[in-house]
Amino acid sequence: MAASLPPLGQSTTYSPGLRTAVVLVGIGTAGAYHAGVLQALREAGVKVDLVAGRGVGVVGALFAAVDGEASLWQDGGVWRSPGIVRLYDWRGTLKAALRTLAVALLALCVPLIALVGAAIVYPVAFLLGLVGVDAGGSMAAWYAALLDTLFHPEGLPLLLPRLVFLALLALLGVLVVGEVVPRVRARWRRRARGLVWWRIIGAPLDARHATSRFSGGLWKIMSGAARMAKPSAPDLGGRYAELLSDNVGQPGFREIVVTAHDLDARRDVVFSLLGKEFRPAFFARRLGDEGGDRHLELVDLAGAARRHTMDALAGALSLPIVTEAHPVRFSAGSPWRGETHHLVDRPAATARLLEEVSNAGAEQVIFVSALPESRGPHEIESTRRDARGRAGDHLAATETAALRDALMAWRGRFQAVFHIRPTHNPVGPFDFAGCYDERSDRFCRLGELVERGRDDGYRQFVDPVIGASGEWIDTGPAASGQRAVRRPAMPTSAGR
Repeated sequence: MAASLPPLGQSTTYSPGLRTAVVLVGIGTAGAYHAGVLQALREAGVKVDLVAGRGVGVVGALFAAVDGEASLWQDGGVWRSPGIVRLYDWRGTLKAALRTLAVALLALCVPLIALVGAAIVYPVAFLLGLVGVDAGGSMAAWYAALLDTLFHPEGLPLLLPRLVFLALLALLGVLVVGEVVPRVRARWRRRARGLVWWRIIGAPLDARHATSRFSGGLWKIMSGAARMAKPSAPDLGGRYAELLSDNVGQPGFREIVVTAHDLDARRDVVFSLLGKEFRPAFFARRLGDEGGDRHLELVDLAGAARRHTMDALAGALSLPIVTEAHPVRFSAGSPWRGETHHLVDRPAATARLLEEVSNAGAEQVIFVSALPESRGPHEIESTRRDARGRAGDHLAATETAALRDALMAWRGRFQAVFHIRPTHNPVGPFDFAGCYDERSDRFCRLGELVERGRDDGYRQFVDPVIGASGEWIDTGPAASGQRAVRRPAMPTSAGR
């Protein structure tokens, strides 16, 4: 696949003197592919001024902004540890309810299981008796005694109704607790409309573990060797924004632009932390745009809103319908005057992200997505039957169409756009434990997606684009087991 977008008429010329943005978009497992591409860009010494993200791309953007992207692809890191399989797990309340219901159903099936066993044991015992084996009679007698015990008036007829009643009572308790506990924790949650039953069921998947895992990874980078407990989300967000603000522009630190969607305001929210050169124009431009209300969508993480950094992460990781939206309470001094809003990801917000990247002064874009090109004739694959797989297929299809629309709409707004994407990706958005690939007839694991991202980063950008520019600095022999790397010449401050 070409490094840039020839069908869209983009330039293939890369210039390290231009303000460069890396844009990461995707859902779920796409973050592993982002990690591999970031590894290739870092090994090649590609100059990056701005990182932007939507969905799980916010994770890569937050890590890369503070020179912590190495922890994304390293062994035992974010995307290579066993705990990654728990991302977007079924909600705890839903799992407990299903297990309790399974116990009740199994109890009801005990009489039927006993009868099916009789239909198997007695013919076998009869056949053994025909061939003269004495064990047949003993087997039949033993099973008859077992049935007498099970169906005794003080056996199953008495215990079974009690067991089913207790299981159903436990099921009701689990559902009620699942509704009450979140309401006690979320003190500012607004009153919800609709039947209590639907509020109890809620969304099937839980994004809180993903948020906790990635925010913990950020805290590990920030705290270094010091073993300190992770602070609260507002405190952690404030510390992260303060660290980035104090070091933005220094080697390894980059400006950041990420998005989430506000369900209550029905508009996208853009969280950004820019350098002093681009920050005034980025925020002042919106004050007079569209009647002066689009400034409601901008959150400056370099200012008083820095406490919302982790809210941006949690909102981007919350998926529409399949997870609960992330509640964020804006301060009384914000344009929303202390209101509580709910944030989720919006797959179609890629176009808005590119718009804000342009507003932040980016001149060339390295666009990274884990979705292959839309399928053509005779490329239809079998559909997924599991719930998580079907949800992932729908989200991936929606995002694929949104990606193409966004890139076509913004193809002439940048001096160059380089798109890095896989030619084939069998791993669905929720296949954190891996999945079976029909094309290669084997099981693919998430670690392979990291390697594919690194390979695609070299094959689609580093080798054909950076190598073709001829601006290299030889960094010497590569480490054992790694491919040789040559770094492009970095521009001087005047060239920037």
